[in-house]
Amino acid sequence: MNAWLIDNPDGQREASSNVALGRVGHPTDIADIVAYLVSDDARWITGQILDASGGTAL
Repeated sequence: MNAWLIDNPDGQREASSNVALGRVGHPTDIADIVAYLVSDDARWITGQILDASGGTAL
């Protein structure tokens, strides 16, 4: 997350307009991905690149 967005509502609106999911990411968004990847549910995933951008610039 870019620190300049934390207290910048205008910046958040601008950044959100470029994201398919319509909002900027939160630390919990990435934490959920990490938790999944280290869980047994992801045991068969190998050698992949995961785009965790919320669909930025689609």
